[in-house]
Amino acid sequence: MAAERLFNRPVCVQVRCQGCEERRLNVRVNIELLSVSNPVHKKDLAVRLTDDTDPFFLYNLVISEEDFQSLKSQQGLLVDFSAFPQKFIDLLQQCIQEQNKDVPRFLLQLVSSASLLDHTPVSLNVVETNPFKHLTHLSLKFLPGNDAEIKKFLASCLKCLKEDKTMLEEKLRRTEEDLSRQLSYTQQSLSEKSRELDKLKNEWTSYTTALTNKHTQDLTNEKERALQAQAQYQQQHEQQKKELENLHQKSIQQLQNRLSELEVINKDLTERRYKGDSTVRELKAKLSGLEDECQRAKQEVLSLRRENTTLDAECHEKEKLINQLQTRVAVLEQEIKDKDQLVIRTKEVLDATQEQKAILEESTEKKQSHIEKLETTIKSLSAELLKANEIIKKLQGDLKTLMSKLKLKNTVTIQQEKLLAEKEERLQKEQRELQETGQSLRMKEQEVCKLQEQLETTIQKLEESKQLLKTNENVITWLNKQLNEIQMAKKVEASASTHGGVRTAVPPHGVPDRPSFPSSGISHPISPLYAFQNFPEPAHNKNVTLQCPVPKAGTLTFLFVTQLSKMNWCSDGQTVTASAHPANKENGDNLGLESKYFKKKDDSIPLRGLSQNTLNPEYLKPTLSTKAQPSPKAAVTPASAYFPG
Repeated sequence: MAAERLFNRPVCVQVRCQGCEERRLNVRVNIELLSVSNPVHKKDLAVRLTDDTDPFFLYNLVISEEDFQSLKSQQGLLVDFSAFPQKFIDLLQQCIQEQNKDVPRFLLQLVSSASLLDHTPVSLNVVETNPFKHLTHLSLKFLPGNDAEIKKFLASCLKCLKEDKTMLEEKLRRTEEDLSRQLSYTQQSLSEKSRELDKLKNEWTSYTTALTNKHTQDLTNEKERALQAQAQYQQQHEQQKKELENLHQKSIQQLQNRLSELEVINKDLTERRYKGDSTVRELKAKLSGLEDECQRAKQEVLSLRRENTTLDAECHEKEKLINQLQTRVAVLEQEIKDKDQLVIRTKEVLDATQEQKAILEESTEKKQSHIEKLETTIKSLSAELLKANEIIKKLQGDLKTLMSKLKLKNTVTIQQEKLLAEKEERLQKEQRELQETGQSLRMKEQEVCKLQEQLETTIQKLEESKQLLKTNENVITWLNKQLNEIQMAKKVEASASTHGGVRTAVPPHGVPDRPSFPSSGISHPISPLYAFQNFPEPAHNKNVTLQCPVPKAGTLTFLFVTQLSKMNWCSDGQTVTASAHPANKENGDNLGLESKYFKKKDDSIPLRGLSQNTLNPEYLKPTLSTKAQPSPKAAVTPASAYFPG
């Protein structure tokens, strides 16, 4: 038997009970498709209503293909059994979309004929509201779950909770191990980096002092060199000035020579211009000849157009052939469209299955999001540590390159110290966040332990209540037996009085089975219940009333034997009537008890009365002299067990 889950989401439901106000309730709707292959392949649709806050809230509905046909005819449905689950899920999703609005268009109503939702059948209605009336699209009747179904449902919920707990514990353990490893690694790397920084600071201070001394000496030496160079540069400047003046005079002479050459070139260009004008006149004459040739070409174009009209007629005939071919193409395209529609329908079925898969993936993504958050914090820690390493490497490079820039070096070192302080503050914040996450995880583990303890206590209470029910049923059956025996004794007494006398009958061994005492007001045979009574001495003028004080278990048989000995040896001379009557639970009156105690129960244990051997003189003799021992076949032990003290 395979079960395919189609829908499992909480839905807001409007509850209507008889004589009660309407209220809203969040109910989890679970829809499953059950497929049975043995002996015949069948598919059933199982719908279950549960409440996450109330574990005993359970309503079930199983729709087979035969049941769906009757439901389809009753409510006028236009959908087959295969498409019914998806349509039902679409209606539920519309109700979920509209449930947060003030005036929802689609509603889910849970209607009960009783005043409370207490193990009574319920109908679930999907209602569409409009200004004119309320339209019920679908109405399904649900049956309440019995004890076995509720136990099975609670067991499945407990199993799911345990599986989730084990998964979370494993994930927690792994994350804790990873975080502890990364923390130890980061702390070690931080300690190493801080040591390296201290070493670099000490080296840098010593190096800067040495550089300042060197630079002061270099400055004095360079000042002396600069004075010497200044004198040399002045001498060189005067020499260069004289050389430049000579060069300037030479360049003036060259420019004058160039001017004379350009004037000669200008004369040549004017002569060329006059020659160009004469060539333009010649080209205009040629253009007029070309225009005549153009008119001749136009006449040739008109003749070509006439030929084109004849070619158009031939083209029209060919277009007719093309139209015929296009009609054939259209027919083929229609067939292709029909096949495309079949493909689209199959894609819709695939989309429905993918939506179900997406719902399952959402639940897994929510669980993984929490893990990803923890991983992002770890990645941020590692990224910041890498940045710190890069900054330290840059500092080492800057120390080598910034030997000549002492003033800028001071500002850079101050900024680096600020950055290091900020990094340390960030590391401390992240360590605090790690501690807070650990505390929250411990709190969740404590809550899980409390829930397990509550479950164990509820299971123990259930077992105790079962034991109490069993003991109560045994007591009731035993009392029914005793009362039935008393009623049978009354009937025997009535039959004996109608026959006009008291019949005497002696059982085997010469001992009466159950003695009767007409002189004391008890003419019917005594039942085992009289073993628990304190009988008075026989008197002729006193009527005995039936009272059942229950003595202790140790003295029951002793009292019974002594009362029998007194009754056998009384001076009345009355004979003892013996009667053997069967124990029938269903005969007789109620005798002051309610009718529910006289119902026949299949699992009850029948209790028989005392046997004939209990009244045998062989058993009576030793009991009078010593402490009374209980009879091996007597039915006194149940009373001592159920009525202590």
